[in-house]
This record gives sequence, structure tokens and C-alpha cells, in this order.
Amino acid sequence: MVPVGRIIGPYGVHGWLKVYSYTQPKKNILDYAPWFIQVGQGPLEMRRVLDGRVHGKNIVAQIEGCTSREQVSRWVGAEISVERSSLPRLEPGEYYWTDLIGWKVITVTGVELGTVDHLLETGANDVVVVKGERERLIPYIMGSVIRETDPVARILRVDWDPEF
Repeated sequence: MVPVGRIIGPYGVHGWLKVYSYTQPKKNILDYAPWFIQVGQGPLEMRRVLDGRVHGKNIVAQIEGCTSREQVSRWVGAEISVERSSLPRLEPGEYYWTDLIGWKVITVTGVELGTVDHLLETGANDVVVVKGERERLIPYIMGSVIRETDPVARILRVDWDPEF
């Protein structure tokens, strides 16, 4: 399963969801089906998307079996995932963000900085949040900062000053 969004609230009174989409572009979340919704560590609930659209910076969607605002309220904060097979095939060297979580981050001089905790979308460049002795924010710029990706060893090799 690959996380593609999060339910952030109800939309209207007829069971529509307001969704924060992790996909690019945001509306692509509506193309991946079915959705698997999980509240905390609870079970995955499979739901078909009946309708949806972009609404401001978010997505609003209607899913099967959800007809009231009250039903949506139990899913607020829940993660939406899809089966990897429903996502577009990636080119060599491309990764879904979720695949990078937990990778070791090592400088080109061999200093281990920590592991990838998560990534941030900033507009200019995506940023890798690295947790180690301390937190570091490293721009995800292939070639100049990110020098090598090794999916087998799960290592990002970076040209980054360990003191920064």
C-alpha cells in the first residue's frame, strides 16, 4: 500500500470528504482506486470513489457507503492508501516519497547524517527531513545535492556539509 492522502474533514452534509492529497497533481488521487482508509492502527477499509473534484487547495470526494457528515467524522485524520499496482509506473531513478522513508543519508565523504523521516513540498524544491543526532533539512536536488540513490542498500548519498 502507498499513502496518497489524508481525510481532513467533512464537506457538506451528504457524506462528502475533504481530502489533502499527496499526489502531483493533487487531483490524481481521484484516479487511483479503490481507496483503503485506515484510522490509526485500525483495519483498512476499502472504499470506491463515486465522485470528486478539486476544491481550493484540497480535494472533495464522495465514497461508497458514506452518506452523512457524522460518518465522515470518524475518518477525520485517517490515511488514504492505494495498491501500488494502481499507481503509474516510475522511470529508473524515480521514487515515490513513501519509498524513501527510512533510507540512510550519507555524505559523499562517508559521514552518516541519519535516516529519511519524511519529505516536504516547499514549492521551489522538495526537502528531505533527516533525523539523526539532530534534524537536518536537505533539498532534494538530483545531481548537485543528491548525488546517488541506492534502492538496494536504501541509501541517499548527498553532497552536504555535516556541520550544516
